[in-house]
Amino acid sequence: MDHQGKVSREIRGHIMLIGLDRAEKRNAFDSYMIHDLSVALTEYEDGDDLRCAVIFAHGEHFTAGLDLVELQPKLASGVFHFNPNEINPWGTSSRKRTKPVIVAVQGYCYTAGIELMLNADLVIAQDNTQFAQMEVQRGILPFGGATVRFVQAAGWAKAMRFLLTGAPFSAQDALAMNLITEISTIAPLDRALELAEHICRAAPLAVQATLASAQEATLQGAEVAFSNLQLYLNPLLHSQDAQEGVMAMLERRAPKFKGK
Repeated sequence: MDHQGKVSREIRGHIMLIGLDRAEKRNAFDSYMIHDLSVALTEYEDGDDLRCAVIFAHGEHFTAGLDLVELQPKLASGVFHFNPNEINPWGTSSRKRTKPVIVAVQGYCYTAGIELMLNADLVIAQDNTQFAQMEVQRGILPFGGATVRFVQAAGWAKAMRFLLTGAPFSAQDALAMNLITEISTIAPLDRALELAEHICRAAPLAVQATLASAQEATLQGAEVAFSNLQLYLNPLLHSQDAQEGVMAMLERRAPKFKGK
């Protein structure tokens, strides 16, 4: 199939780099690009030796959002849908990812790009990145989850200012609203890779359990998450990685975790 949308993949050790590669269209998402991103994230999730993914963009801009010229007719007719067996980039399908994802953004990060980073775990931005959640200006709503996650992160009043007006905002605004992790003084992709390497040196099972517990607290509330902490901890205590972590500490060396 001659895809209009493109997504690149590269493996560096335990890291999968996933690149939005439709720079001539400011990396606007058409249906092919969405499918390719879902496939890449599913390959990452299913890769036994992969511990962290970094999503970045080729070209000057992260993404201008959705390519509504191509997508709107498919969305309106119900032709377009997500494969339930794949990892949905926006976390709105039944299959959920269990491994960490870092997003590096620059240039324009509009609509679906914001929703993509809101579903990530860490977001690194360039200081001149411009954000906009402008779906209301296109006659639709942020169906990638911004009506939930934007409000959770920024609070009602700040989120509504941008969700209801579609007005642009800066990286500094995004940082103040807890939408991004940091504004990097180096290239966002380089900084994201630094953080990914740190994550890859940690115990994979412990990283995944930490993510699962935090996601549970966000989606189901603190009481549920507290009640299940022991369920996450017990398997870790009996893992080879936990034994390796203790031995490495006693021997004053870097641990070599195997995810077992």
